[in-house]
Amino acid sequence: MTDKRTEMKVVIGTRGSELALWQAYFVESELKKIGVKVEIKIIKTQGDIITHLSFDKMEGKGFFTKEIEAALLSKSIDLAVHSHKDLETTSPKGLIIAAVSEREDPSDMLLINKKSFDGSLDLSVKKNAVIGTSSARRQTQLLSFRPDIELKDLRGNVQTRMQKLRDGNYDAIMLATAGMERLKVDLSEFEIKKFNPNEFVPAPAQGVLGLQIREEDKELFDLLQKHLHYKEVEDCITEERKVLKALDGGCQLPLGSYCEKTSNGFQLTISLGQKEGGVIRLSAEGDSTKGLADKVLSDLKKKRLV
Repeated sequence: MTDKRTEMKVVIGTRGSELALWQAYFVESELKKIGVKVEIKIIKTQGDIITHLSFDKMEGKGFFTKEIEAALLSKSIDLAVHSHKDLETTSPKGLIIAAVSEREDPSDMLLINKKSFDGSLDLSVKKNAVIGTSSARRQTQLLSFRPDIELKDLRGNVQTRMQKLRDGNYDAIMLATAGMERLKVDLSEFEIKKFNPNEFVPAPAQGVLGLQIREEDKELFDLLQKHLHYKEVEDCITEERKVLKALDGGCQLPLGSYCEKTSNGFQLTISLGQKEGGVIRLSAEGDSTKGLADKVLSDLKKKRLV
């Protein structure tokens, strides 16, 4: 039994990195299971073209999404598969997120050269280690654990980053666990420090895929909602991204925001890097996800932090 949409072809737009292609092929396989014909179209984004600058030195927002969203609006593709954490908090007019995926492990990990490993210290890296990351969020949290470390920008795809670590340009590099698990990367040559997401707080919606379409495409919306959408994940990342939107943030904002189901309901934890240095960590709990972002933002205002 197939849906009416199976008589149509869906063109998926994606970036060309190994991880982005994995994401697109995953959605393709899910759609093929219900009989949908799929074509994948690779689109280069600003973030793919400009690889010599860290995000805080690049202008604007949506470094990995704008060109793909433009292709959706021009109808050269029908569906965009994004890492949800790359999406701006407000969709361009005419576009909507039709479905969000199950959440892969949302944590961050530190990949450490074996010669630079020191399990007796926080972060498990030697004193004055050089750590690679271009994320302001990761940088502020790393320094809050270990003020002695040196931070160095790191761009490129997963394999490029790992090679830079092998070459000795860094003692360790920061990566999202979700990407490593999706690509099934062999990490045996390195030591691994995996962080609890409530202690080293991930980016809003980290580990989740966002499936974006044109708002007018009702048939595709219904199909994606039925077969590929996870409501509880959507509820959690909605609160995470509410904090991001309220603080008018993008890739440059040193914000971590993570909501999870607990034995008592739900908990939202945030970390926010401060201009004068240091990181503020706050959390809120409730029977449901609703209102958790408002509680955290209220606490930030009381502390005169926003």
